[in-house]
Amino acid sequence: MNILLVSPQTPATFWSFRHALKFISKKSSEPPLGLLTIAAMLPQAWELRLVDMNVAPLRDDDLTWADMVFLSGMNVHLRSMQQVIARANRHNVPLAVGGPLVTTDRQLLPGADHYFLGEGEETLPQFLHDLQHGKAKKVYRAQRFPDIQKTPVPRWDLLDVKSYASLSLQFSRGCPFNCDFCNVTILNGHKPRTKSAPQFLAELQAIYDVGWRGSVFIVDDNFIGNRKILKQEILPALIDWMETHKRPFSFITEVSVNLADDDRLMNLMVQAGFDSVFVGIETPNVQSLSESNKKQNAGKDLLLAVKKMQRHGLIVSGGFIVGFDHDPPEIFDIQKNFIQHSGIITAMVGLLSAPTGTRLFKRMKEQGRLIKTMSGDNMDGSTNIIPKMDLQFLKEQYQKLLNQLYDPEGFYERLKVFLRDYRMPERKGGRLSLTEIKAFVKSLFVLGLFERGRMRYWKILFYSLIKFPKKFPLTVRLSIFGYHFRRVARSLS
Repeated sequence: MNILLVSPQTPATFWSFRHALKFISKKSSEPPLGLLTIAAMLPQAWELRLVDMNVAPLRDDDLTWADMVFLSGMNVHLRSMQQVIARANRHNVPLAVGGPLVTTDRQLLPGADHYFLGEGEETLPQFLHDLQHGKAKKVYRAQRFPDIQKTPVPRWDLLDVKSYASLSLQFSRGCPFNCDFCNVTILNGHKPRTKSAPQFLAELQAIYDVGWRGSVFIVDDNFIGNRKILKQEILPALIDWMETHKRPFSFITEVSVNLADDDRLMNLMVQAGFDSVFVGIETPNVQSLSESNKKQNAGKDLLLAVKKMQRHGLIVSGGFIVGFDHDPPEIFDIQKNFIQHSGIITAMVGLLSAPTGTRLFKRMKEQGRLIKTMSGDNMDGSTNIIPKMDLQFLKEQYQKLLNQLYDPEGFYERLKVFLRDYRMPERKGGRLSLTEIKAFVKSLFVLGLFERGRMRYWKILFYSLIKFPKKFPLTVRLSIFGYHFRRVARSLS
């Protein structure tokens, strides 16, 4: 049986890094880990082909070859997924759809033959059994959250890893917190489920064996959901593995802000090779944190927490939200001042939206304030709720905030703050790799000659060379990120 696995196209969003990828000659920021994992669960006798539409177009020949198409994506992929379904229907190819979007909003994706709602480890085996006996059903719904210690190693042989800026793996699913606006616990549960240390290292070894060297994104929604097993098993084993393999990777992941409370955990993460973390800060406004049940952030000095992580050697990216019911009119200046003083270079600021099934979604529906399905793009300037703040004022001030954060003046000033406060781990060197050299040369033309604000780019380069020479490669990389964010922000105006 010929199975075509299709990953839909991601629009130019904060997370896509589309404008930055051109500097390093990559086509996508990260691979479709979910589909690669599903591929590993399919019968070995089947012929598999994977098309990542962020890397290569979906051709008619692919659909003609296929006996069945497997499609998976998130809210941000809605339009692309609808287009793939339409094309599969025109070719009369049976279609199976799974992933986060279809799990919560199946009605948005009509036209498929089979729907998988929930995690594939729970739904796929039953489908394969039914398909073999000629009685495959329309809908397969997971009745529980599966044990991911039985999840197989992803099929990395199905794609060209050189097309990606980073590769991915997963250690855990689920989050111990229950933020009002977040659907992680709906999709993956409230209790973190983890992989074993041998399993985690086997997946890491598989990435190593396909020749990958560089950045690895651990895609957990909250990597530190189970801190005990991290400190006792996973990180010590990872440190040993990294030393044995001459430190081939650097790691990025998502964490909650309470990481700053645990010096030992931060030290272990940095020792293991983690250099960046994404933190859901959301807002410095205490009333809005309380409103959204963001208990892990309430009562903390969030600025101090960010600085503490930076001084331990972690580059902090942050998620921020405006449009809470308790946001005052001056919230935009409050957010701007916090972000500028924090030195958070990659600050993802979005309007409050309500994913299907969340407590916020239910509350907005009860109050008659729900207007549509959320887009899934955290920075497209849209919302699916009626805010208490005047909507026109909210959108105008939001656009102004993005411009202030990513216009050259504000961005490079924030980069200076970061360079002063960030303490680079001793293992980090200042030597540029060949890829970084190529990106640097391109940046001299794009950022240094053709972009508005080019003089500020030259100033930050010389500032870094003189004050923080070991941070020079990082300065170049973060400046390129800033270029991407400016392009995204300007596309909204």
